[in-house]
Amino acid sequence: MSWLLLVAAGLVEVAWSQSIRPTAGFTRLVPTLVCVVLAAGSVYLLSLAMRTLPVGTAYAVFTGIGAAGAISLGVLVHREPVSLGRIAALCLIVGGVALARATTSDG
Repeated sequence: MSWLLLVAAGLVEVAWSQSIRPTAGFTRLVPTLVCVVLAAGSVYLLSLAMRTLPVGTAYAVFTGIGAAGAISLGVLVHREPVSLGRIAALCLIVGGVALARATTSDG
């Protein structure tokens, strides 16, 4: 269950990362409220996962999911440039998350 909560936290973090730009520097009320709710939700889910998972592993996986998701959505949705370096970074992030999962006992 902890790993499902952690994946959910990471996915909400991806949504949060995408909700920042529409706030226009936190000058637009509704997008800012959405951004704050998503940020709080991701941290709340992360805190639930950390009840049984090691803090370092949980945080590394959480930020890894967020980074991989942000890069992926940037390329797919926002048409950000694809480069060999970005692809390599994404592979390293995904590999690191998989390794962290494989070497951590379930909580």
